[in-house]
Amino acid sequence: MEDYSLEKKFSKFIVAVSIIIPVVVAILFGVKLKDFGFNVEPLSFLPPIYATTNGITAIVLVWAVIAIKNGKRKLHERLMTFAISLSVAFLVMYVAYHMTSDSTKFGGEGIIRYVYFFILVTHILLSIAIIPLVLITYVRALAENFDRHRKIAKITFPLWLYVAVTGVVVYLMISPYYV
Repeated sequence: MEDYSLEKKFSKFIVAVSIIIPVVVAILFGVKLKDFGFNVEPLSFLPPIYATTNGITAIVLVWAVIAIKNGKRKLHERLMTFAISLSVAFLVMYVAYHMTSDSTKFGGEGIIRYVYFFILVTHILLSIAIIPLVLITYVRALAENFDRHRKIAKITFPLWLYVAVTGVVVYLMISPYYV
């Protein structure tokens, strides 16, 4: 019989974090430190770093799936924890960049503009949706509810991989327009 007590214990935390992170990011995205009298240089070096972090996250996610399929549970666990850490690092750098720099406008025209915005919008929406999925998947693994973990991981993995890969694609598409 599976133990749901750990899942129940973390359920309010997961809901709170899943709401707080997107709200705080949205608020901070609009906050510019210079507007509050802080004389900070734009952190213009960050976009290629956080795009690379997204790329590494994608590689780690694939590696983690290969590890578990080969029965390497401890390696899988470490890789998934690393993937979560990379996602948190991305988020910190992303917010720091946008708090110190003006947003870059995509300059492409024609069909590529629609492609870019489709990728961007799906990336943003799924990056919000992935938060509770990652947390639930992780907690189910910690609780050793592996049947339930596998069921949700089959949803979480492709969505998280999509978010990580499209983060790189969005960067590559907009990088020619950085000032």
